[in-house]
Amino acid sequence: MNGASSKRCSRCKRTLPHDAFAGNRSTEDGLQAYCRHCSAEYYRQRQEAKGPAVRPKFAVPEGSKRCPQCETIKPFADGERNRASADGWSSHCGPCRAGRNRESYVKRKYGITMAERDELIASQVGRCPICPAASAEHVDHCHETGRVRGVLCFNCNSALGKLRDDPDARRRAVAYLEGNVWKPTLVAQGVYRLPS
Repeated sequence: MNGASSKRCSRCKRTLPHDAFAGNRSTEDGLQAYCRHCSAEYYRQRQEAKGPAVRPKFAVPEGSKRCPQCETIKPFADGERNRASADGWSSHCGPCRAGRNRESYVKRKYGITMAERDELIASQVGRCPICPAASAEHVDHCHETGRVRGVLCFNCNSALGKLRDDPDARRRAVAYLEGNVWKPTLVAQGVYRLPS
C-alpha cells in the first residue's frame, strides 16, 4: 500500500487505507489513531465494563431497517417517518411502535399496564360486564377519582361517559327503557316535581 494514502492502526497494527479511520482534527494527519473497527470494539469494551451491553451491529440491506423490538429487518415503507433520525425513519417498525404507544397511553391515562388490563379482561371472561354479548376492549374509569372500574365494550363505555357518570341519570335511563317515562309535574314557574 502507498504510505501517503494509508495509515497503521495503533491497536491492531494493520496498515489500512485512510477511509478505514474516522476523522480527528486534533491529530497531525487529521485521523483517529485506531481504525473504525478497533474504535468500535474499544467503545464496546468500555461500555460493557461500565455495565450496559452495547447492541451489536447487523448487516441491513439498503432501504431497510432492523426493528430493535421484534428484531426483524423490514423495508422503510413498514415504518414511520422521523425527521430527527439520521436516515429519516423511526427505529421501530409500525406494529411495534403502535404497541409501544398503546402501552404508554394506557399507563399514562389509567395508571395500569397492558398486562393489568388483560388480567381485568380475563377476570370478566373477555366479555363486557354490562352487555355480555360484546367483547371487553375499552378501559372504564371514574372521571372524578381516576379509579379503573373495569373493561367495557365501546358502546357501553361511551354510554356511561355520555351520562357523565351520574347515577341519577343512569337510573332515569333504566326507568325510561322499562317504560316509566319521566314526566315532571310543574309545581311553580320553573319548578318541577320529580316522579317518585
